[in-house]
Amino acid sequence: MFEIAPSILSADFTRLAEAIESVKAGGATVLHVDVMDGHFVPNITIGLPVVKSIRRSTDMIIDTHLMITEPGRYAVEFVEAGADMVSVHVEVDHHLQRTLTAIRDAGAKAGVAINPATPLETLTEALPYADFILLMSVNPGFGGQKFVPTMLDKLRRLRRMIDDRGLDVRIEIDGGVGINNIAEVVAAGAEIIVAGSAVYGREDAAGAVRELMERAAVWV
Repeated sequence: MFEIAPSILSADFTRLAEAIESVKAGGATVLHVDVMDGHFVPNITIGLPVVKSIRRSTDMIIDTHLMITEPGRYAVEFVEAGADMVSVHVEVDHHLQRTLTAIRDAGAKAGVAINPATPLETLTEALPYADFILLMSVNPGFGGQKFVPTMLDKLRRLRRMIDDRGLDVRIEIDGGVGINNIAEVVAAGAEIIVAGSAVYGREDAAGAVRELMERAAVWV
């Protein structure tokens, strides 16, 4: 089963509530929220107040991706703000097991995000404590980037790694996924597909979600 997770990073922030409702109408069940601190990645985006506001305005699953240097300090706060899923980067969290356990204990799904050039082996010890892995298929920090082609092979290897260990861990993918490659991505093992400009870059966001789901369904 796959899900489309529109990324509000590409939405019109002056009409955010409308943007959220439009993708829900198209069949999206997950809303992806990118949190950037200007340190781990160059950009600075949104934080806890916006997540709280989104929680009050929708019943969609809020998937919060922490692209920050000290995720362990804030992960539980995002759960308390209303996030249903929280992912932290393996590259910066030196106490990853503790952070993932804290997210779970707070009542949310815990995820590990991993950048394109980071080896999958860095996930080995963290996998039993994770509910999902967020595989970055672009380098994080900016929307609208092109999909890194080698990430398809990395996605397949990640799927095997999880399956070989008999773990119930979902795979999310983020970056450069659109109508031209979503079928390949789903076939390779992705279950949650983040889509920013592929959804909000279109005039009809609801229609864009439906088209992505139709293209992906070919491989399900």
